Amino acid sequence: MDWVLMGRIPHGASSLYLAGGVTFLNAYEAVFDAMLEGWRMQQIGGRRLKEDSVARALGVVRRFEAYAGKKPWEWSAGDFDEWMTLLVSQRQVEASTIRSYQGAIRTFCDYICSPHYGWVDECMERFGTHPVQVCHEWNTLAHLQDYEGKPGRRPLTRSELQRLLDHADAEVSRLLDEHRKGALPAFRDATLFKVVYAWGMRASEAVGLDVTDFYRNPKAPQFGEFGVMQIRHGKSSRGGPPKRRAVVSLFDWAVDALQDYVQQVRPLMVRDGSTALWVSERGTRLRTRELSSRFAAYRTALGLDEMLTPHALRHSYVTHLIESGVDPGFVQRQVGHLHQSTTAIYTGVSADYMNTMMSQAIEKTRLRPRDEEGAGR
Repeated sequence: MDWVLMGRIPHGASSLYLAGGVTFLNAYEAVFDAMLEGWRMQQIGGRRLKEDSVARALGVVRRFEAYAGKKPWEWSAGDFDEWMTLLVSQRQVEASTIRSYQGAIRTFCDYICSPHYGWVDECMERFGTHPVQVCHEWNTLAHLQDYEGKPGRRPLTRSELQRLLDHADAEVSRLLDEHRKGALPAFRDATLFKVVYAWGMRASEAVGLDVTDFYRNPKAPQFGEFGVMQIRHGKSSRGGPPKRRAVVSLFDWAVDALQDYVQQVRPLMVRDGSTALWVSERGTRLRTRELSSRFAAYRTALGLDEMLTPHALRHSYVTHLIESGVDPGFVQRQVGHLHQSTTAIYTGVSADYMNTMMSQAIEKTRLRPRDEEGAGR
């Protein structure tokens, strides 16, 4: 417990935000506002969460309060169920967003129901009732469906991926053959697409790379200085700092492409001693929107699904490794997922892979127990 003020009162305690025995003109609004402020301070001061993350959660609580037309000490699980039904069936809010809403309401209810903060007693004294937890296992789910991401984040098929990379390489050759400007940026983009896929990166992680973010892997000396990639700007967890992770290199063709870019192309583009790995035509660090723009141009040229984004390359990395029989736990660590269930959501294996797995399962089930015993003798 994080205690403040004389070492005894916790962040978010009702006594810090409501004067005892004071009658308010609008007690309902006054207590509700005090609850929100107390929770905000408990999240920021006690849990050290980022202010923007806490602000989003506060917005969710206010939206639920507005929908229910009731204050938190009057909420019921039925009110929450009705709100979830509205968001899912009528407004078609994405499942990942629904889950974040559920988390915000659950955490807020945990706070106001906790005896440590005094809101239960405060509500009983003023309103003759008290808040309860409205989020339970039976009305919330960790994952509402097999694939919760946006349609544009589905994995590319191996054929689609090959077409994309081939097209990017062909664009470099075309510009060089025609002696036109843009060959260097095209070379950079062709390499960037390969790197995003081959190390399973988010776009923001890729553009945040520096030339110093690579080192040797003694277990894979064939990759030289590019045996391990150090990602310093991984996705943070609920208000925390960016996560760091080390990703081991797996594809020799991607390492070769990256080495060519670092040695031959980047020196012709970088300015002012920048350490950025990917640089724009101005010599500054490339931005995610520039990566997205080039991806969209190539996607359109190839007639691929218009909903696809660069994040599809990360999904493709996960899917293709799983299809190749790589251990899911290893894949999970490579992409920096805290839970294996998140990695599973990223995976969109092909029908051929499923048929192969089915055939292997059928073959295994043909063995009778005594056949298996005999095989082990």
